Amino acid sequence: MSSLWVNLAYIVAAVMFIFGLRMLGSPATARSGNALSSGGMFIAIVVTLLSKGIVEFHWIAIAVAAGALVGALASRLVAMTSMPEMVALFNGSGGIASLLVGWAALSGAHAGIGAVTAFTAVTVFLSVMIGGVTFSGSIIAWAKLADVMPSGAVVFAAQRLINGAILGGLVVCGVFFAHAPAPDSYLFYGILGLALLLGIMAVIPIGGADMPVVISLLNSYSGLAACAAGFAINNNILIVSGSLVGAAGIVLTNIMCKAMNRSLANVLFSGFGAVKTAAKVEGEVKPIVAEDAYLILEAASSVAFVPGYGMAVAQAQHVVRELGELLEANGCEVSYAIHPVAGRMPGHMNVLLAEANVPYDQLVEAKDINPRMPNVDVAVVIGANDVVNPAARDDEASPIYGMPIINVDHARTAFVLKRSMASGFAGVDNPLFFGTNTRMLFGDAKASVSALIAEFK
Repeated sequence: MSSLWVNLAYIVAAVMFIFGLRMLGSPATARSGNALSSGGMFIAIVVTLLSKGIVEFHWIAIAVAAGALVGALASRLVAMTSMPEMVALFNGSGGIASLLVGWAALSGAHAGIGAVTAFTAVTVFLSVMIGGVTFSGSIIAWAKLADVMPSGAVVFAAQRLINGAILGGLVVCGVFFAHAPAPDSYLFYGILGLALLLGIMAVIPIGGADMPVVISLLNSYSGLAACAAGFAINNNILIVSGSLVGAAGIVLTNIMCKAMNRSLANVLFSGFGAVKTAAKVEGEVKPIVAEDAYLILEAASSVAFVPGYGMAVAQAQHVVRELGELLEANGCEVSYAIHPVAGRMPGHMNVLLAEANVPYDQLVEAKDINPRMPNVDVAVVIGANDVVNPAARDDEASPIYGMPIINVDHARTAFVLKRSMASGFAGVDNPLFFGTNTRMLFGDAKASVSALIAEFK
């Protein structure tokens, strides 16, 4: 294909990326936006393969078949509860792909296929460094989310100093590498090793409650790595798509930080939960059974569901929607209060409720539901912990102090559906469980909601 047609196709793909990304901003258009962006990527890949003889096409066909098989199995077999872990692995895959592209570009240029200019050396250094940090950091994020390693912050003396030394070593190696770029030099392998080490060291001090921020940040890193790889191989669409992902990830990270009332530097360098220790909360728990909970719900004129990770674990989103429909049929106003960091990845609750076909106009953000909460008859907390913890508002000694929460304790009655009195992902006790207006409905969330549905029927 001529360069004219290639660039025209790239422009079409870039426009599809931009409009697809814009559509991802609303739950009502997110699926269409995802399909549009995927179509743009398909065009970009096909055009790139037709325009350049990269490798033999049978290798490309094998790679396409392998990728399609992995993708199909993942979409069918990976449960919604494991979606955060899969997103972390996706980010890591993007990082290692950019690292390998930069490495291949350097190897090709060094072999005489292209010139090893200072610009090429710098872009290769950036793609390897950012790609390496993204890959190893994403593996640690996956391990924390999958409970392969402790989810809490791992901190030790002089940690920041060590991380600073690693980053400084990367910069020094990068400067010398730019003057003498070679794929088999000690400098290159030093950059590779230090980048992988920095990714590990940067993520281990981040606790579980900050995982939504980490995932969105690593997503941004994967885009920046792809952008650098695009400059390394002089591919315009890779530059554009990487820039879009990098910018979108930074915006999303900023949104997540605001939702937790924390700066990005605080998330990355503080070691969440490692500095402060909240006081042990004690009190009288007031359990309730489904039959009594039904009587309260049946008389309610307004109910707000507050979903959390426990709803994902129980796969209760479909029965929650069914209960909501029964409440509406009974003349009750139903809403779903969505905290930006509920779950373990950005938008986790939105994805679950969209899967259950909950009407989008019933989804209410935390800042909008809080002023209405004193007039809510029943707030039903389904597996949420940290995002409804009054300690974030009232206890200055709590590690989550200052994080905006959903003020469930201000509702007239609060039902909390949990298996036990265990704390949330942040490991902080929740005074809500002992509130005078709180009733604990213990058991599997799906079974508890199903029992409520049975009472209504």
